[in-house]
Amino acid sequence: MRRAALALAMLAMAVPALAQGPSQGFDQGPPAEAGWVRKRTAQLQALDKVTARITLLDATVGEAVRFGSLSITVRACSARPPDEVPDAAAFIEVRDDLLAATAPLAFRGWMLANAPAAHMLEHPVYDLRILDCR
Repeated sequence: MRRAALALAMLAMAVPALAQGPSQGFDQGPPAEAGWVRKRTAQLQALDKVTARITLLDATVGEAVRFGSLSITVRACSARPPDEVPDAAAFIEVRDDLLAATAPLAFRGWMLANAPAAHMLEHPVYDLRILDCR
């Protein structure tokens, strides 16, 4: 009886998450109702950990840019309006050209300017973060 009640309680907690459906998943980006504005260009900061070289990259949405062996494609870029706390979020796909073409992407997901450690590229040689969306 107790196990059934526990299972029922766990199911009740899961129902709101299931009701969101795939359209509100992680890949959808920052919600429009939260005041995000779509932009066309992302400013990225790339670090080569071996040489300590920092490079600023301007990446147009949908076009790949290169840094070392990385091919970086920004799929979406959004920023807060000027009257709110500054922040930027970009959906980024990163491929390491030194790996086989069938290898999974080195990174695929949203990066936030105000929370760079929340979801970051984990690579032995390179580091990448979003600075701004313009």
